[in-house]
Amino acid sequence: MGKIHKTTVTHLELLSDPGTRAPLPRGKFALIRAERPPVHFYRYLYDVIGRSHVWVNRKKLSDDALAEIIQNPQVEIYVLSKAGVPAGFFELDFRKMPQAELSFLGVMPEFQGQGFGRFLLCEAIEAAWSRGPYRLIVQTCTLDHPRALPLYQRHGFRPYARVETELEEPDGPPL
Repeated sequence: MGKIHKTTVTHLELLSDPGTRAPLPRGKFALIRAERPPVHFYRYLYDVIGRSHVWVNRKKLSDDALAEIIQNPQVEIYVLSKAGVPAGFFELDFRKMPQAELSFLGVMPEFQGQGFGRFLLCEAIEAAWSRGPYRLIVQTCTLDHPRALPLYQRHGFRPYARVETELEEPDGPPL
């Protein structure tokens, strides 16, 4: 059995496009949709970004189960690179339209504090609203970056539920 972490999960919703745009990152950068990304590449992003925030749900999935999600045409994954190096990503899930979900958003540890989180959030919101949902949802927890919840709220997301829960880190490598 892995380590248990207690956390409070906040569920948030955005009911209209706030129209806010983040300043562009400085220097050479690219934000590109990763179409049908290989599982190993996704696991790399998910693990490096989520390691210090106890992202565990996708680690528990087999490669086939994970591929079924991330390679679904209704799931869009965008990867930010800075000077050719992965700097962050976000994932939008449109499988339950007309509700969309911002499933994941994160910045590599060495790129935190440079405005990439705000940039990625604004890009994610714009990409989601271009598909015409009535609602965009996201969840964050007390194990995520301490600026995550305030960032979502500054960009128009409003909490609609809070849940106390426990997360268990899986033992060993992904299935």
